[in-house]
This record gives sequence, structure tokens and C-alpha cells, in this order.
Amino acid sequence: MITPAFELSQDSNFLTITIKVPYARVCEVDLYIDGEDFKFFAKPYFLRLTLPGRIVEDGREKASYNADEGVFTIKIPKETPGQYFEGLNMLTALLAPSGSKSAKPLVEELGASSGNQTNEGTEEEEDDEDEEFDWQIEQVPFQVEPEHSLTLQCYYGFGNQRSGIFTRLQDELSEAIDLKNPDSTSPVERTKKRLAVEEAKFDPDHYLADFFDSGAVQELLRYKPWWDDLYKMKKDEADCHEHEKQETLISFSEGEKQQLKNFTNRSYILDKRACHLVLLSLVDIILAYAYEIRNTEGEKNVESSWNIRKLSGTLCWFENYSCLQDVLVCFGRRVLCYPLYRHFKLVTKAVQDANKIFHLGRACVLKCLLDIHKIFQECDPAYILNDLYITDYCIWIQKQKPKKLASLAASLQNAKLTKSDLGFELEELEHAAMLVQEDQHKSQQANCVSGQQFSSESETDESEESSSCSSSGTEESDSDAEESPSHKTVTGIKEQHLKSSINPCGAADEVKPALSVATGNSVNDKNQSRVLDVNNESDITLSSCDRRKLIEVVDEQRDSEGRLLQNTESNKNSEGAPHKEELHSFETKEYFQQPEAAAPQGDFLEVSSLKKALLCAAESSEAENLS
Repeated sequence: MITPAFELSQDSNFLTITIKVPYARVCEVDLYIDGEDFKFFAKPYFLRLTLPGRIVEDGREKASYNADEGVFTIKIPKETPGQYFEGLNMLTALLAPSGSKSAKPLVEELGASSGNQTNEGTEEEEDDEDEEFDWQIEQVPFQVEPEHSLTLQCYYGFGNQRSGIFTRLQDELSEAIDLKNPDSTSPVERTKKRLAVEEAKFDPDHYLADFFDSGAVQELLRYKPWWDDLYKMKKDEADCHEHEKQETLISFSEGEKQQLKNFTNRSYILDKRACHLVLLSLVDIILAYAYEIRNTEGEKNVESSWNIRKLSGTLCWFENYSCLQDVLVCFGRRVLCYPLYRHFKLVTKAVQDANKIFHLGRACVLKCLLDIHKIFQECDPAYILNDLYITDYCIWIQKQKPKKLASLAASLQNAKLTKSDLGFELEELEHAAMLVQEDQHKSQQANCVSGQQFSSESETDESEESSSCSSSGTEESDSDAEESPSHKTVTGIKEQHLKSSINPCGAADEVKPALSVATGNSVNDKNQSRVLDVNNESDITLSSCDRRKLIEVVDEQRDSEGRLLQNTESNKNSEGAPHKEELHSFETKEYFQQPEAAAPQGDFLEVSSLKKALLCAAESSEAENLS
């Protein structure tokens, strides 16, 4: 027989059951209604439900069939009008037969007072379910483990009820978890190995990079996951039916309903310690899922399975937690070691998200677990974790009392986690990095101020040089207009930098670099010479503009000489002008003057005694200053 897809809804007086039975024989439909039991049969479909409340067949029930969609809609009156049926969206729990609700062991020790003990045990179990869960650390006396205990079988999985799985499938499943040889590693050794691996994996540079460059992290912190709006709606509403609000706010998709239908309903025998461990591991898994949703902004990718496994110590190391603080510390350490974004604010934000999920009730928790189950089912190495943990959690959470999850949410809300709890010395690391950043900032400011001063001084110098160049250019253009272009040539400029050398006898021979400028006869036939002492700073104030102007004037004189040569050749025969070799005769002389004994030490420049139409840039600068 095929179990059809179905969903349930209710109002104050009626329970509505919608059953999808495409291609069914609608002419042969059987319904059975009796208290908490409901059965539906339409070949080849069969549905049996155990309801959380009693229904009655009194003639007010109605049924309709939509042939286009193949959907039966059955409306059944409640035995007690106004009664609210809890857990109508927990489909796996509804599929359980009425006789399988008891979680008693199949083998019991019988005695004279077995009946009384059984009744007392049942009453105690009911009291345990109603009382508030104790989240304090359970104190257990220290016991030294014998050496042979390391060879005993170790347990893991949901409620530590599995063992021996990785012994047979170690090679195939080694990529799913970080723990090696889990069947022979005790819980204490698991914790020690996990802490050692996290210490080696922590990267201070990566952490500081995310700490200072937090642009992408801020975007993730501003993201609102799908449960955020539901939590605000639940918080804003003032309806007294708290559980009813939680059930109606959460809805499941068709794929999620199919997942719930495929689960096999089962019962779990858990003592108080095992139940405590199961709830703490559930918090760990939900924290990893909340971080993954925020990290990917709700768009899961191929890395989602890896992120959830790595961030959960339960799934990656089969960790057994003793208190809620241990769960938060383990999660915070792994967030700072493995994912792409490693920021402490993401840790606190994930804790807040998990708190909202638990406040929304078991329906929201179940929806998260179904999403994790789907992610792991599509990943090759992670599917084993569904068999070890997630499937059992999806079935077990549907049977838990809302009061227990509310107590867990309150404890999670009051929990405090600081950077010092994680053990990576984050505060000292951040303080040292801040000091380095402040020093760099101060040095950058100093360089910026000095650069601005240098730029302002250079701008002032350039403005002065440009003004001097413009004035000297005007004077030289006037002098060029007055002088005749004949016989005005610059024969050469030589500048020699010679280093002092030591002769074999130890005497120092100093050779002074000289500048020799020889010209032809000038128009005024005046001879003038000037010696520039390099040691005298007032004589060597040659700016870059003066040197550029000197080169430009030399080029202009060469052009003028070329034009004069052309005119001379044209008038050669008639006027008897001199031969062009005479015009190009250069008188090149080099003057090297040895310093006198009383002369000051240093380099100097010597100019020839012949008067040249173009004086050196120093004279032009002096003339400019005099004018």
C-alpha cells in the first residue's frame, strides 16, 4: 500500500484532513473515525493517523473530492468544541500507530512489586516531561579510567547509541569527519585532539584581516534569515494561544512533507543524562546551520555541507558536551578557525539566530533539521551523518514537549560568551594590531604633511624661476635684435669632473673642472672674462631654468648662423663674401688653471677672456636682478 501525501488544519470545532490520492479508485473509499484514530483507504492508498485529540462521527462530517487535482478533503467535528490539537504539522509522529507510544524496554525484570514499580515509573516519566529542564553542570566524581578501557568499544551518534560503523567503513567515511578511529577513541581523548587541532588551525593573520577589513562581514551581519520575520511576528502578536501561533507561523513545503512521510517512526529510550546530551548536541547543530544560512545569505552552495560539518563539534568530532557553555565555546573556536569569514560578531549573531529558532518552537527546529538532512543527502561523504544524527533528530523532535524547548531557548538567551572564553588571546592580538595601525597612521600623516610642505616650496620655486626666465628671455631677445648675427658662435662647453687621486709619493694632485667658452669677434669688440669660484655659493646660483634657457639660446644662434650662411652663399659672387669655412671657423681653447698655494680648496669654473654675445646664465641672472 502507498502512504499518500496529506496535511491537517483545524478551527475551533472541526479538524480538516486533506489527502492527495491521484489515480485512485474513488468509487471504493473507506473512512474509519474513532476517538484519536483515523483511517483512510482508497486503492492503492492507505493512511492511518493517531491524532493529538479526539474526533467524533456524529453526522456533521463532510468529504469532497477534486477530480482535477485528485484531492480528498475530509472535515470531521471535534469531540470537545474549542479544543486545540497540538502538533498537526508533525507528520511523522501522526503516522505512529496508537499502540506504539510507550518507550518501555522489551525485556523487563519482573518481581512481586513490578506492577507498582511500573506505575510509579510511568508517573515519574510524566513528571520528568512536565518539569523544567535543568541546564546546570552535572557534578560527577572523578574516576581514573583503567588502561584496558581504551580498547573498549566507544559510542557515538544520536544519544551515543551507535558503535562499530567506522571500523568497517573507515576508508569510505574518513572524509566526513575529522576524528580518526572513533570506535576506539574515548570522549575525553576526542576533546583533547579537537582542541589541539583547533590551536594549530587558528590563523592570526586571517582573523586580523577580517577584524580590520569588515566590509563583507557587515553585509552578513545585516542579512535577515527566514526565521527573523517569523520571530518578530510571534513577538509582536498578543494572542494568548502561544502554541497555536507557533504552529500556524511555520509551514512546510511539499518536499519537506515528503521527507517527513518517508521517515520511519520509532521510539527512543533515553535516560536523563542521554537526553541532556541530545539537547546540547542539537544546539550545536542548529548553531552551525544558522551560521551557514547567514554566511551564504540563504543561497546554499556546494560548500554548505562542509561548513555545517566543520562548525559542529558534534558532527565532526562526535563531541559529548557537559554544559551549554561548552557548546558555545566549541562553536566560537571553530568559527574562528575554518570558514571564510572569521569574525567574533558572526559568532554572537549565530547564537542570537539559534535563540530565535528555539523560541519559535519545535516546528522551526524541525524545518532546520529537514534542510540539513537534504544538504547532507546530496553530499557523498556527509550522508552517513544523516543516519547517525539528523534523521533521528527529525523524528525525535516531533515528540518533544514545547516547554522543554522553551527552557532551552531561555538558557541560550541568558548565556554569555566572551573573546577570552575562546582561548586564542584575541583581545591581546587585537590590541597589538591596533597599536601597529596607530603607528602606521601617524607616520602616514607625517609623510603627508612633509609632502605638502615640499610641494608648496617647489611650487614657489617654480613660480620664481618662471618669472626670472620670462624676464631674461625678454632681455636676451632685445640684445639679439641689436647685435649683428655675423661671427656670433658658441664654440663649446666642457665640464669636467675629476676626482682627486693620490700619486705614488703620496702628494695629492687636484684638478679643477673648468668651463671654457670661446667666441668670435663681437660687435662692440669688448673683452670680458669672469672666473666663477665653485666654493662661493653666490657665484653658482644657476637654476634649471637658466640652464634650459642657455641651451635654447645656443640653438637659436645655430639657426641664425645657418640663415646667415645661406645669405652669404647667395651673395658670394657679387659681394665677394668670405668663404663659408671662415664663417665656421671655431676657436676652441681649453683653459686649465692650476690653483695657487693660497687659493681655497675646491672646484671652480673659468670663462675665457673673449667677450661673447651670450654670457653665461649667471650674468643674465645678475642683470635681471639689477633691472
